[in-house]
Amino acid sequence: MTETPTVPSDSALDSAVRRLADADRLLLALDFDGTLAPFVDVPRGARALPEAKAALDRLEKLPRTWVAYVSGRPLASLEAVTEADEDALLIGSHGVEIRFGRDGVSLDLDEDERTTLQRLGETLQDLVDAFPGTKLEVKPVGFGVHYRTVEGDRGAEVVRRAYEAAGAVSDGLTVRDGKDIIEFSVREANKGDGIERLREYTHATAVLFAGDDVTDEDGLRVLRPEDGDVGVKVGPGDTAAQYRVADEQAVASLLTLLAEARASSTA
Repeated sequence: MTETPTVPSDSALDSAVRRLADADRLLLALDFDGTLAPFVDVPRGARALPEAKAALDRLEKLPRTWVAYVSGRPLASLEAVTEADEDALLIGSHGVEIRFGRDGVSLDLDEDERTTLQRLGETLQDLVDAFPGTKLEVKPVGFGVHYRTVEGDRGAEVVRRAYEAAGAVSDGLTVRDGKDIIEFSVREANKGDGIERLREYTHATAVLFAGDDVTDEDGLRVLRPEDGDVGVKVGPGDTAAQYRVADEQAVASLLTLLAEARASSTA
């Protein structure tokens, strides 16, 4: 069970960031939507705030420092909105898709998974067609039903009906309930799995992970504060994070501070 920690003072978080800047090998693993980029009605139009992007560009050029994006978006979508180059570290689809620079990871769905995926798509498309304001997002191993623009309080009805529809297809699906989206996948993985793979790949001695959604809690729970890791929750809600900031602008300011401190530490 997660707990809601006391919101630390700005000075406490600043101190934690400065300590993090002295890590021998530093990994920044960051959620994108709602953390670096404000939410938008058209997902492909999302972009990181300019201050955050500038800080990350600076950080990834520093010695023994890695920047990775960890998102529920499919990898192709994440590549587009982050404007990632060929060497970027990306975790897409909640840990199902992984791209370590130029080396990707294939999915290789088996026949049963492909059959379930096809039936799931057809069933959820019927649901979306019946609810104005919803949208079906195709993901590599599942689908997401967006209901951000549904009128009134019908979002709860969309979620209930989506559970029923998906459950009729299979009782073995992985379900994630995020901000204005309900997702169903035929293969299980989460952001914590992705962060552990990133830690192994980079041999990081300390990790910063920041996220705003309930799906980010999997990532926050694998952090090791006793080893210097720092977890940051963006916005309200119960969390396993040690620290909390208000919004995307606060994340951008945090990253700017970290970039300055890390540049001094590695000079």
